[in-house]
Amino acid sequence: MYLQRTIRNEIGCRSVGLHSGRKINMTIKPASVDEGIIFIRKDLDGKNRIKADFQNVCDTTLATTLGENGVTISTVEHLMSAFCGMGIDNAIVEVDAAEIPIMDGSAQPFVELLKAVGTRPQGKCKRLLLVTNPVSITDGGGTAELLPAPEFKISYKIDFKHPLIGSQSYHMTFSDIVYEKEICSARTFGFLRDVEYLQARGLALGGSLKNAIVLDEERVINKEGLRCPDEFVKHKVLDAIGDVSLLGMPIIGHLVAYKSGHKLNNLLLRELMAREDCWKIVRRYDSSDKRSELKPLKIPAFRILDAVHA
Repeated sequence: MYLQRTIRNEIGCRSVGLHSGRKINMTIKPASVDEGIIFIRKDLDGKNRIKADFQNVCDTTLATTLGENGVTISTVEHLMSAFCGMGIDNAIVEVDAAEIPIMDGSAQPFVELLKAVGTRPQGKCKRLLLVTNPVSITDGGGTAELLPAPEFKISYKIDFKHPLIGSQSYHMTFSDIVYEKEICSARTFGFLRDVEYLQARGLALGGSLKNAIVLDEERVINKEGLRCPDEFVKHKVLDAIGDVSLLGMPIIGHLVAYKSGHKLNNLLLRELMAREDCWKIVRRYDSSDKRSELKPLKIPAFRILDAVHA
């Protein structure tokens, strides 16, 4: 059975916010079955809960922002990506600011936090969304589509007019092992020429060489360089995993994207769910049932993580 899971115990961290530039405290706590991922703004009173849901995406400028009842939380994509990569369905995330801390600009610090406390299965199966017919969306020169497939796969291509990036492609069949080894350490990136403009708009105030890859007109200016030659496209895959996880259930299908981003990723989910002839929800999956029409599916099997003590 493909069971839901949460973390074993609560864990916290403190890091700068990419856009606000202020120090942010965050605590992740276990949650009940079917609760999903819930963000709680501890700096606010009253209605301060925001559910991680694609319908709650209210802004996609440089990051994915969720909003509910007039309360927002931004830069959720890296943490959501880590939850998805580690197979976590239910968790409470408490923060004392309007954004998630950026850490090192990747999802790796969040993965390490989750591994430190471990995960535990819960007594109910995950729901799975099976893509049955193709769905696609185009916006601003980018395209994103979901195609029928027996497992969750991602094919992603980027194209930047920069000599160090250019055209990069990456294909993966999703698993927690591949995610941790190949994807989660890829950092966000930006261009030095854009920094002054962004900061004048009150954005990227916490951005630095400690939490982003920064490029001038020809090269990476971070002294340590890249973590891998295709770190740029891998970070886009990391973002996409976080964005599509806002569906609230794992996808069984093939995500194919070209020059996509947070906006297009969200538009794709909205188009998908509006097309009821293109998907069906699987509420119970048993690979031992040879009679099941779902037998050909290859459901990713997440590891049960014991707590790691340093």
